[in-house]
Amino acid sequence: MDNLAFSCQGCNNRKYIHIEAIDPATQETAPLYHPRQQNWFEHFAWNEDCSLIIGLTPTGRATVEKLQLNRTGLVNLRCILFEINEHPPNF
Repeated sequence: MDNLAFSCQGCNNRKYIHIEAIDPATQETAPLYHPRQQNWFEHFAWNEDCSLIIGLTPTGRATVEKLQLNRTGLVNLRCILFEINEHPPNF
């Protein structure tokens, strides 16, 4: 139980066994974000309406790309949750 983390099935499937991915800005390999060892705000930010996750570092950008964190369904859900003041989450 100590090793479990919340993630949607789509993100979990995209991560699979990968621990690194390509940073789209540099085309270099970068480690994927590790939620137990790294601070979310060091690697990511929200856009103005909190619908998109922006990668700030090679790890952040590689994670956004590999897990496709801005896919249409997630962006739409974030927009709806933002409108009812349920998004962004408090970390």
